[in-house]
Amino acid sequence: MLDKIRDGSQGVIAKVILVLVILSFAFAGVSSYLGSSSQPAAATVNGEDITQSELEQAFQNEKNRLQQQLGDMFGALSGNDAYLANVKQGVLQRLIAQRLLDQSAKNMGLRVSDEQIKEAIRNEPAFQIDGKFSNDRYLALLQQLGFTPASFRETMRGDMSRSQLINALIGSEFVLPGESAQVAKLQAQTRDIQFLNVAAEPFLGDVSVTEEELSQFYQANPEQFQRPEMVSLEYVRLSAQALAAAIDISDDATQAYYDEHKTEYKTVEKRLAAHILITGNDDAAKAKAEDLHQQLQNGADFAALAKENSQDTLSAEKGGELGWFEPGVMAPEFDKALFALNKGDVSDVVHTTYGYHIIKVLDTQPSVVAAFAEVKGKILDKLKMDKAVSQFYSLQQKLADTSYEVPDTLTEAAKAINAEVKSTALFSRDAAPAPFNEPAVLKAAFSGDVLSGMNSNVLDIANNDVMVVRLKQHEPAGLMAFDAVKQDIEQRLKLQKANELAKDKAQALAAELKQGASGHTLTAHAGLSRNSRDVDAAIVTKAFEMAKGEGMSVDTVALAKGYAVVVLDNIHNVQDVPAEQLGAVQQRLSSQYSEADYRALVEMLKADAEIVYHTAD
Repeated sequence: MLDKIRDGSQGVIAKVILVLVILSFAFAGVSSYLGSSSQPAAATVNGEDITQSELEQAFQNEKNRLQQQLGDMFGALSGNDAYLANVKQGVLQRLIAQRLLDQSAKNMGLRVSDEQIKEAIRNEPAFQIDGKFSNDRYLALLQQLGFTPASFRETMRGDMSRSQLINALIGSEFVLPGESAQVAKLQAQTRDIQFLNVAAEPFLGDVSVTEEELSQFYQANPEQFQRPEMVSLEYVRLSAQALAAAIDISDDATQAYYDEHKTEYKTVEKRLAAHILITGNDDAAKAKAEDLHQQLQNGADFAALAKENSQDTLSAEKGGELGWFEPGVMAPEFDKALFALNKGDVSDVVHTTYGYHIIKVLDTQPSVVAAFAEVKGKILDKLKMDKAVSQFYSLQQKLADTSYEVPDTLTEAAKAINAEVKSTALFSRDAAPAPFNEPAVLKAAFSGDVLSGMNSNVLDIANNDVMVVRLKQHEPAGLMAFDAVKQDIEQRLKLQKANELAKDKAQALAAELKQGASGHTLTAHAGLSRNSRDVDAAIVTKAFEMAKGEGMSVDTVALAKGYAVVVLDNIHNVQDVPAEQLGAVQQRLSSQYSEADYRALVEMLKADAEIVYHTAD
């Protein structure tokens, strides 16, 4: 929005910082800049209110951003009220950070002049047409966003003042050349290792678990056995597709539609084109094309000339042949000339942005009407769907009226549209079957109205596809019964014990290797890097934690199912790091330091501030 913010946002640093602080709030409302408000507050920061309307607008902006970023995934996530509550809380925290930064900038005496704001507006590309500021565009966009010129200037003043503080913070950080070089060399370092996996599975037969151990684990870890809230639903579904399947259309009606709409079933005229292309737009290219055209007029072979002279090398190899084209595919000048020719004709020289063409029509396919038999199936589907959609809208209103008038059952609603009441098995928010995983249906299924025993509203599933749902069974979230999870606990405890045996075995092997024992077959891996994907990540991490001493460097590390013995043979350091890589490391370190500084500043301001949270009525 602002020139200074946009300039600062080009690097990784500002993208991290400004996204957190500014992006979600560029149009979050201006009430905080215009004085006090009678609206209820969501929070009060050092005596200044963040209003509920300001929070709601910022929350809506954040949802719009997430929708663009996540697409259909956000639709599924937004059906979960807990997820949206977390998003809203995050928005409130960022608004509080924004307000604290505003107050800090004011206390520091950071100011933005009217002239600076005018200059930022004039330089903002969003307000420009052909690179020049347009007052009409400026006013139109402000109106679209709900701003007046005065309120927008105040919003910009706040953003630019805050940006001064943030940019000053970012500008104070630096990375020493030696620091970035050291990090880059460490990242580029490779190691030669050997390792031996000790799997836990072979030890499973040597362990057992008692009832007391199972019970103790269950009682000590109730958070691991929480059952999500689950529902099963009764529902009545109405879709135009299902209605269409039951509709009969006579052959006479299908034939009549075909006779009345034959033009809809005409194939498009096509031409098999060839050309000779001389690229360029100067007189020399034009003269060359005209000379070739004259040779054709004198009886020269088109394909031979194309192979020798056309600068479209791909088509030249085929004597200039380009393929079949429908009207409107090629450049307008080429298209017009092509479809003005008859089979075998050659055009005059035609100029397009690609250069100068000589065009020949090798063959034609005239436009013809498809036979009735070829399109009968499509016509039947269309007529059925047209009739079904008409029925759908009428029945949809009946479904809505009846399910609303008789809210404690779906039987009457089903009768009204000649449908069946069907039901689902129990499902949770995170494991809903289709089409109950559609955001609107999922949200309704766990809504207060449906959970209290009412029919839902008519819910859109897809185009001309709706349903009404009601609760069949509800299981609140809670602790699962011991018997339901006993087998899972037993498997976990057995694996834990087997892992302990694998650990003991790995440590014993490590001790033997340190003593110089032989006879163990280890897997060697030379030139291991930190990003290696062909070795278990835990082994890679351990290998780069180990130090190379005088004797053999041996250690053990836990794997997902077992342990591994790791032997460090050699460390290969890099002496020179490419400048490009050094620059990337320096930028990343600077970004990390600046982000840490920013977060520390916000935490410090929060610690010194009086922040009061208000519960919305």
